[in-house]
Amino acid sequence: MRMSEYRKPRSEFDEGAARGGVLAGVREYLSGWTNEVARAGMVRVLSGSMPLYVVNEYPKSGGTWVGQMLGRALGVPFPRNRFPVARTSIMHGHYLSPLGIKNAVVVWRDGRDVMVSSYHQQLIPHQWNRRQVARSRRELPLEEYEDVRANLPAFIEYAFTRPHSPGFSWTDFVRRWCWRSEAVHVRYEDLRRDAAGELRRVTRELTGRELGPGRATEIAEEFSFERQAGRRSGEEDKRSFLRKGVVGDWRNQFGPEAREVFDRHAGKELVLLGYERDRRWVGGEA
Repeated sequence: MRMSEYRKPRSEFDEGAARGGVLAGVREYLSGWTNEVARAGMVRVLSGSMPLYVVNEYPKSGGTWVGQMLGRALGVPFPRNRFPVARTSIMHGHYLSPLGIKNAVVVWRDGRDVMVSSYHQQLIPHQWNRRQVARSRRELPLEEYEDVRANLPAFIEYAFTRPHSPGFSWTDFVRRWCWRSEAVHVRYEDLRRDAAGELRRVTRELTGRELGPGRATEIAEEFSFERQAGRRSGEEDKRSFLRKGVVGDWRNQFGPEAREVFDRHAGKELVLLGYERDRRWVGGEA
């Protein structure tokens, strides 16, 4: 057999595989887009009447965790990463505008920890973030992506000036939602300290129902980091969506420049949310 005759079917196969990959990517994109449009429409039109319970967060603040526990506490589905259901359920998303949204639970997290988690979400590939990583690495080329501490200043600048997934920054989200007294607010840090107690409070403020302490403890244990990740909090797996599950990891990753860049973009909002009393933390006084 001549080499040219051998290579031809292989080339046709490769071209077909490439076309198949492109078509699969288009189908995935359209499916995701349809899902998001349906969710946004339901959240803004039906959240008050159906009702829907809307867990809203800036990404990497613990919203998925809250949605899981709240769904179990209320006995309603949490249709995560799939098309929503036309019944009372938990809806999780990243919504900047409060227009039409009722029954909202807003999840907060220290913006510095959000930046560290977002770095991994946008630049270190795991099973759910390939498209995000491809875009972020294309727009933010760095020498060594595994060197988080060295790269954080550039990433923080990028996250605040060229946001995507979602298309707004952490400061935008804080300014739009921190004053919303009709929403129930919960902090990731308080959940890490007492998940059962915070779940009971959120359930009561959201629905008026009382969740028993025993049942709240069962739910908190069922959806704990240790149970879901299969390892202790603090044991890092950079290739997992559930990476580390700790509070205050920013202290290990923020050098002087990262502190200055974050403060320039979000220093006021950090104080506004009560994560610092003033802006002296930038100089290492926190």
